[in-house]
Amino acid sequence: MQIRLNEQVITIDGGLTVGQLAQQHRPGADVLILNGFPASAETMLSPDDELFLIKRGEMPPADELEYLMAARHTPGIHARLKAACVGIAGVGGLGSAVAVALARIGVGHLVLADFDLVEPSNLNRQQYFVDQLGMPKVEALVETLRRINPYLQLTSHCVVLDPGNLPLIFSPCSVLIEAFDRAEMKAMLVDTAMERLPGVTVIAASGVAGYGSNNSIQTRRLNRRLYLVGDGSSEAAPGNGLMAPRVGIAACQQANQAVRLILGEEL
Repeated sequence: MQIRLNEQVITIDGGLTVGQLAQQHRPGADVLILNGFPASAETMLSPDDELFLIKRGEMPPADELEYLMAARHTPGIHARLKAACVGIAGVGGLGSAVAVALARIGVGHLVLADFDLVEPSNLNRQQYFVDQLGMPKVEALVETLRRINPYLQLTSHCVVLDPGNLPLIFSPCSVLIEAFDRAEMKAMLVDTAMERLPGVTVIAASGVAGYGSNNSIQTRRLNRRLYLVGDGSSEAAPGNGLMAPRVGIAACQQANQAVRLILGEEL
């Protein structure tokens, strides 16, 4: 009979238990998940069962993780995501959340650039941890992303971006996420990318502060190669600071628009 083991279809003899199959395919597996629920080793297997065998603390081999990711997206979608390269300029509240989202779905190459260090005030919205305080943000983010998927290609640059270095740093990318705090840096990135990176589409952000309506955060297409996420008006100010929920909404819209572009979709 056939079952699905860690997202691969295999043929097995009838009358096997979950524990017996685990001994054959993953000796030492101590988490047995059958059809979405924890199972005992004595549970009998039936045709078309879906079984996951996990050994606590053990990283799945690259090919197995590939099968798991492809099964969630379908193989064709996963292959296109894996082949993509996305740049993230600024890895604070927006950029770190975008990076985590894209790493989780298997975008194959992320290029990260930021000059800043992790500080306590970042922890209210950015994808960092107390034990990373004082680290360069790009180093801390690479550390976190490798815990999510160690097989991704990650290129990091601890540098202040300017019109001179930006085109070289992001030349491998087809999509570039603008995730700066300062208006002049946002304008510099958009202007430089439009002029010197003709193959790159930019997804910028403006107006993500505070705790206003979820629905006011929108994605708009400004031209063929430029998208803008946000409400376009809300700025950080006393009583209207940058907060994880609303920043997260905008970051996930940026990440989702990147996925749409990778897969050939436009607004």
